Order: sequence, then structure tokens, then C-alpha cells
Amino acid sequence: MTAAGIIAPLATGLTPAQLALVVLAIGAGSLFFSHVNDAGFWLVKEYFGLTVGQTIKTWSVMETIISVVGFGFTLLLSAFV
Repeated sequence: MTAAGIIAPLATGLTPAQLALVVLAIGAGSLFFSHVNDAGFWLVKEYFGLTVGQTIKTWSVMETIISVVGFGFTLLLSAFV
């Protein structure tokens, strides 16, 4: 929410495609190092019977990878817009 509020004034005048890329970049950044404040964290912990430490090691790394890959694809898409 904070990133969207900061970027909103800068996004005026962008084309719809560029605006979609901004939304994708913000979404990808929101996943970076997700941890115990994420409901998915607790679902994975309980479902797989992991400890909190094990879940942080797996869930946070996975979310960080998803975030970086998502941002990379957003950058790749921006080359074509």
C-alpha cells in the first residue's frame, strides 16, 4: 500500500500498458521476504508439520525467489512496451 501511494502521483500520464507494468512491479516487490505476518506462512507450517524456523527458511526463500523472478519478467516485458 505504501509503494502504491508513493508511485500514484508518478503514474499519472502513463499508458495503460505502462501502468499495468507498474502494478506488476509493485506486486512482485510486495512478496519479497514474506514471513510470519503472512497467512500462507502459517498454512504451510501447519500443513507440512514444519517448525517456525524451518518455515522461515523455506517460505521466505521461496517468496523472495518469486518476487525477484516476477520483477525480472516485468523488466523483460517493459522492453517490449
